Amino acid sequence: MRRRLVASPGAWVVWGAVTFFFVMLAGVIFSVLVSSFGRRWFDTWLPESWTGQWYGQAWREFTLPAVLVVTIEVSMLVVLISVLVGVPASYVLARKKFPGRRLLYLLFLLPILMPPITYGIPLATVLYKYGFAGNMSGVVLANLVPSIPFVILTMTPFIEQVDPAIERAARMCGARTWQVFARILAPLLVPGILAASILVLVRTVGMFELTFLTAGPDSQTLVVALYYTMSAAGIRAQQSVDAMAVIYTSMMLVLLVVALRFVNPTQLVARVKEDVD
Repeated sequence: MRRRLVASPGAWVVWGAVTFFFVMLAGVIFSVLVSSFGRRWFDTWLPESWTGQWYGQAWREFTLPAVLVVTIEVSMLVVLISVLVGVPASYVLARKKFPGRRLLYLLFLLPILMPPITYGIPLATVLYKYGFAGNMSGVVLANLVPSIPFVILTMTPFIEQVDPAIERAARMCGARTWQVFARILAPLLVPGILAASILVLVRTVGMFELTFLTAGPDSQTLVVALYYTMSAAGIRAQQSVDAMAVIYTSMMLVLLVVALRFVNPTQLVARVKEDVD
């Protein structure tokens, strides 16, 4: 006799809640998308007529070219510095044994696990005190706080998967440390570096709290500019704001698709090797 699998009431509640959440999320996204193409939309299911002029208006009125340039510059600088600092640090954590290594590894988790606003306010206070905040340097420094630990936690498993015997063989052949790192490890770590870079890029573009606290008028990224557009004084067409929101959402979706294309989630499980007595 075949046994019928019957889901428990708790499972039905969970699945119902998940379905309700995604249906509501899809409804919100659909309404914003439709509004960004509509001329007049009051008491009908769909707008009375359609147009794409709101995207052109948002492009001109909100100076989107300058905002996109700042977003790209901030993201690229954060990715570059995070990789240059995080990859050597992750190598030390993966290969070297020293007292307090586990504690240091756990400390790197704090900026990732904690809400950014909890350390963002004191961080912004320090940056404003020394004149870094209010410009692009302050935005980059603030975003480096969670990005460098993120690279370290992402790259450590990749480095642990590389056999140390390869490095010992290269050193026995006369290779120096920088040659081993540049010619042996770097080609093997390209997938990990690419994965870490894409994930940091997605995180930086979507980071609101730290960027909002440290950005000035000329250093706002797209997500901060979108917030100011919605909350600033003055009369603005809702459709143009919706068009700007669609542009931001589209950018994030593209980055997420690229991240899922190149990143293997099973390789991002960080671990700390047990010390052998």
